Amino acid sequence: MTQKQPADAGVATIWTALAAATLIAVTVLVWWLAAAITARHRTEAAADLGALAAAAHAAAGPTVACARAKEVADHERAVLTSCRWHNRDAFIEVRSMTTPIPGLPPPTAKSRAGPVDLPP
Repeated sequence: MTQKQPADAGVATIWTALAAATLIAVTVLVWWLAAAITARHRTEAAADLGALAAAAHAAAGPTVACARAKEVADHERAVLTSCRWHNRDAFIEVRSMTTPIPGLPPPTAKSRAGPVDLPP
C-alpha cells in the first residue's frame, strides 16, 4: 500500500524560489540605484571642479579658462558640453561619459564659479 502525498507537497520549494527571486531583484535594483547616485555625484563633482578651474584661469581669458575646464572634465571622465561666461562668472555644463543604467541617458550637471583673484 502506498501513502498519498499531502496536497501542499512541494509548496516550500516554490516559496523558497520566489523569495530567492525577490531577493535577487531587490539586490539588482539597489545596485542600479547606487550606480546611478554615484554617477550623478561624480558628474556634479566634475562640473564643480571644471567651474573652479575656469574661474581660477579667468584672468587668462575665456578661451584658456574653458580649455582648463575641459581638461578637468576629461580627467573626471566627463564631457564638457558648455562653457559660458557672464559678468566674470563661468557657467559649466558637463555630461558623464558612461551610463550607469542601460537605456537611461547619462547624468548631466551644471556649475557656476567666479574668478578667485578679482573683487566682486
